[in-house]
Amino acid sequence: MRAVLEIVELILQLYVYLLIASAILSWLIAFNVVNTRNQLVAAIAEFLYRITEPVLAPIRSFMPNLGGLDISPIILIIIIIFIQKIIDYNIMPYVVGY
Repeated sequence: MRAVLEIVELILQLYVYLLIASAILSWLIAFNVVNTRNQLVAAIAEFLYRITEPVLAPIRSFMPNLGGLDISPIILIIIIIFIQKIIDYNIMPYVVGY
């Protein structure tokens, strides 16, 4: 059971990294630093969009319009950190072999 919880925590941490990469890439595209006509950039952007958008879309639907500012990745990262802390402090101590 402990191994499963550690894998869940690892997946959550990797997802945080993907969220950060997606936000940075969206800024780079918005400010015309990288060109989406490049196939590699387009493939990376499409991958990050497909991975992060299904989770970010429900958060965006609850948030008020803040103009051009999208803080849904920050909110999702905070939720993920909260889930990780719940696993660390409330579930892991009761798992045999911890």
